[in-house]
Amino acid sequence: MKRALWMVPVAAAGVAAVRKAGAAAHGAGTGDDRAGDRWLTVTVNRPEEDVRRDGKLPEPLQRLADRIDVRTRPAPGDRGTELAARLTEPAPPAATSVPARLAGQDPRQDVRRALREAKALLEAGEIMLPDTPPTTRPTPGGRLVGLIGRRSGGEGVL
Repeated sequence: MKRALWMVPVAAAGVAAVRKAGAAAHGAGTGDDRAGDRWLTVTVNRPEEDVRRDGKLPEPLQRLADRIDVRTRPAPGDRGTELAARLTEPAPPAATSVPARLAGQDPRQDVRRALREAKALLEAGEIMLPDTPPTTRPTPGGRLVGLIGRRSGGEGVL
């Protein structure tokens, strides 16, 4: 009986923690974030006036200007500028599902790619791409790496 009594508060605390974590994951109470539509951010190692020259966005973000909101602010610790973007209209849940992301049809992937390209242009002056073809002879392993590389372009990770 004693064992059962101490399990009740532990179980209640677990349920409360799960509910709180679920609410935080869905953006409840964050005000600025809309559920399922977060700001995507990169830190650019340039001053803020270089990031928005003459009030214009870098070219990769300029292409999406009618579909995105953009904000800039100084990065913490005087380490450049935070460049953030999000879609003006929240993406529908079906468009952000795992199958849509794997198929390259998630509209947020365009925003991620544009942020990465803008960072590269601002810091290096060009968008670095891997050499193609990476080998002179197509192999099964090379094809797999090529497929993964193409799919990861919208996510920024393999």
